[in-house]
This record gives sequence, C-alpha cells and structure tokens, in this order.
Amino acid sequence: MENWPFGMAVLALMLFLGVPISFALTGVGLVGVAAIIGWTPALSLLGSVFFDNGRDYSLSVLPLFLLMGNFVVQSGIASELYTSAYAWLRHRKGGLATATVVACGAFSSVCGSSMATAATMTRIALPSMRKFGYPDQLSTASIAAGGTLGILIPPSVILVFYGIMAQQDIGKLFLAGLIPGLIGIIGYAMAVRLSLHLRKIDLPTEPKLPLLDRIRALKGTAGAIVLFAFVMGGIYFGVFTPTESAGMGAGGAFLLVVLSGKFTWASFLSVLYDTMKTTAMMFFILFGALTFSNYVNMSGMTGDIQNFLSVFGESRLTFILIILCIYLVLGCVLESLSMIMLTVPVFFPIAAAHGIDLIWFGIFVVMVTEISYITPPIGMNAFVLRSVVPDVKLGTIFSGLLPFVVMDILRIALVTAIPGLVLFLT
Repeated sequence: MENWPFGMAVLALMLFLGVPISFALTGVGLVGVAAIIGWTPALSLLGSVFFDNGRDYSLSVLPLFLLMGNFVVQSGIASELYTSAYAWLRHRKGGLATATVVACGAFSSVCGSSMATAATMTRIALPSMRKFGYPDQLSTASIAAGGTLGILIPPSVILVFYGIMAQQDIGKLFLAGLIPGLIGIIGYAMAVRLSLHLRKIDLPTEPKLPLLDRIRALKGTAGAIVLFAFVMGGIYFGVFTPTESAGMGAGGAFLLVVLSGKFTWASFLSVLYDTMKTTAMMFFILFGALTFSNYVNMSGMTGDIQNFLSVFGESRLTFILIILCIYLVLGCVLESLSMIMLTVPVFFPIAAAHGIDLIWFGIFVVMVTEISYITPPIGMNAFVLRSVVPDVKLGTIFSGLLPFVVMDILRIALVTAIPGLVLFLT
C-alpha cells in the first residue's frame, strides 16, 4: 500500500506546527505502518523498536560521548586552545579570527557538539576580537562557522545517529570525518582572509612570537591533545571499540576537570543531569526515526523515489547533485538533527543501490548538514550566537557567513571529486 505521499504531507504539517520531531516521526511511522499491516502488529513493532534498541549495549556510545563533551566544556580547556592558537597566528592578518576557527576545530574534536562549541567560543573569542577592532560580521561569522565542525570532527553525535540508522561502523565514520574536518579548518581560515579582502578591512597584527614561546603556549592544550589521541588512536589501532573509547574518553575528560581544579560536586551533578536529559531526548528522536524508517521500507517510498531519480539517469554524480540540492532546500526550513532523522532512512538505501560507499555518504550528508547551521532562516549556530550576544543582529551574523558557505560548497565538491579524502583512514 503506497500511502507515503499522504504520510509525508502529515509529517511536514506536524513539523510546521511545531510538534517535536520525535513525536512527529513516531506518530507518522506508527500510523503509516498500521495502515499497511494493521494496528496489532504495528504496536508490537513499535514496542520492539523502543525496547530492543533501549537495551542495546552499542547505543551506550551516545550518552558516554555526551558525558565526555560536557566534562570537556566544564574543564575550561576552550580558553587554553584559543590562547595557543592565537600564539601561533597573532602575526597574520585576521589572526584572531583564524585562531578562533582553529580553536573551534580543536575544541570540537573533544566536545562533539556544534552548538556547545559556538556558545563556548563566543564567550571566549568575541571580546578579544572586539578589543582589536574586528567587525562583528567577521567575528561572529568565524565563530558560527567554526562551530559547525563539531558535527564532523569526531567524536560526533550526528555520525553516531547516522551509523545506527544506516547500520555502519561508527569507528570508521569517526575516522572518515578527520580529513574533511581538517580541510574544513583550512577552508574557513581562507574564508577569513577572503572576508578581509572583499570588505577591505585592515586589522592590526602583533609581532611574531619566538618559536620556543609558541611551543610553550601549547602546554595548556596537552590534555585535549592527549584525550583526542587516546580516543581516536584506540579506535584506529583496534584497541577499543567505539563504545569502549567513549567510556575511556568520558573518564579522561573527567580527569581533565579534576586536574583543572574546577571539580565541584554541584557541577558534577549538573553535568550528569544535563547528560541524562540530552540522552533521553536523543533516544526518543532516534527511536522515532527508526519507527519512521520501518514505515519508509513498508510503504515503497524508497523504490518510488529511486524510480523517479532514474529519470535523470544512473549517474552517481547526478544522484549526489540531486541529494545536495534537496538538503540545501531542507536546510532552509529544518534544523540539522531533524533533517538527518527525516532523510537518512529514505536516502541511504538509494545511495547503496547506486553503489555509493555508505561511509562516504555519511560524511557527505554531515558536510551538507553543516551548511544548514549557518544559513538563514534556521541557522542554529547563528541563533546560538544571538542568544549569547543579543546586541548583534541576526542579519549581521548571516551577512558575514557567505565566504564560509562558499568554502563549505568547495569542500563538498572536493570530497565528491576525490572520495579517497574521506575513505583513506578507514
């Protein structure tokens, strides 16, 4: 029974009316499956999705990485990363903005959250950039764009979600995100220079520090470097599974908090509570997406969309360009997590049918989703900055982000042309 057009229309209406994504996906998935196979087996399937996945050991990777990220934020290491990056870049034009991008990339590598990265770095970097006369357009854009790296550079919660839904190895997805993440940092640094050139901004620089002083500046970042190397090295060399590495990472992040002297029982309980609350929310979203995925498979939606796409030919590149356009449009009306949960169950079987590596496809999807964090009207990172610095208008933030969006599109084109950039480490 091909009732999926009506189901998708109902889902779109529910999202438009502000129904939480978890309830919308679960509701449409349940009713859609019931319309196909009946209510009794549909309810049984729903219970199976929630119960079986709720006790799945592999899903513990999610709360453990969330706990790791929350501990990292509490440790205050973001300011050390920013100070170290500026020590190496202070003599270059736009050095503060470039240091912000580098610090965002480094912080996201042990935090895993784009919005947490953006919020934390706003408080640290924006006052310094304002002090040195950086325009708010460039300052806020560099923070908002740098924050998007949190969903690509591992550990990434979004990659965990994709791995579960597409049944792909989470460890390989983490490794695959490293090189594109580094390319993203370089691209954003180039976007800073492009912004300076296009707007004819002349900013002050400081004398170049001696090499020994720059090396000393890295001292405060040793904990983050060791933690990242420990977690990712364990996965790469097969010492840990992703779940085990998440546990080790959470323990290492807790140790950073203790060594930083910022441990208190009140903050410790607050971190546990925030992690528990976020985990519950994300589990409801994930289980809703899996319920919706059952509906997608039973309704024949995947086959119909694949037949429609065949009109444009069997070329992989054509399929990728179509998917790119769909995501860019969806990014204008949906926030990133909703977009991932809604589309991955539909598109990953079609990508597999086109012979596209699903590890590569996961990184491609995340990179496209990154753009939605910094483009209007949703632009979650722009809204995060706006909440931290309410004196800056959203229009100011979005207007400064254009060079960064251009770099994102160029990065997507690069990894599409050279898939090995994604798959090399896997």
